[in-house]
Amino acid sequence: MSRPVRFNIHPKQPDIHDNIALAEMPEGVQGEGYFATGLERALTLARKNSLWPLPFATSCCGIEFMATMGSHYDLSRFGSERLGFTPRQCDLLMVMGTIAKKMAPVLRQVYLQMAEPRWVMAVGACASSGGIFDTYSVLQGIDQVIPVDVYVPGCPPRPEAILDGFMRIQELVHNESLRRRNSEHYKALLGSYGIQ
Repeated sequence: MSRPVRFNIHPKQPDIHDNIALAEMPEGVQGEGYFATGLERALTLARKNSLWPLPFATSCCGIEFMATMGSHYDLSRFGSERLGFTPRQCDLLMVMGTIAKKMAPVLRQVYLQMAEPRWVMAVGACASSGGIFDTYSVLQGIDQVIPVDVYVPGCPPRPEAILDGFMRIQELVHNESLRRRNSEHYKALLGSYGIQ
């Protein structure tokens, strides 16, 4: 039997909580005092809500990311309380800012040091496409050296856009099969980047 959920009513906006939705439980079997689901559904739910981002910030998009981590936007409410600054402990690489061609091997090395499963988010115009810097020294998108899962547009993107990109990564993680990383398609994708 489900209990009704009650919220504190905001005095100036009594209908502010009308659009709140509770997270859905994974598919499973439930009865009196128990709930059972598949291992894959439980693991993807755990991964989705406990991503450890590695911020790779080189310029102004990094400042917007700092605002995203601040108390007003609070990325930690999505399960990313812990930012990691070592690749071996992180599973989400967030590349923010201009990446010079001399920096590309370093970025690739950081990506390779991350353990599977790993995801990549290109934040801002410079990381996505080189931005306004159409020059010989700037990498025209990080997808030239590593595969990218989500692109966040903007120059620089607002914290809301970064949060939206993060939620899209969460959707991708939640819907990803545990066997995807062993598939021929994924191996071919990494092979196209010269990664084994």
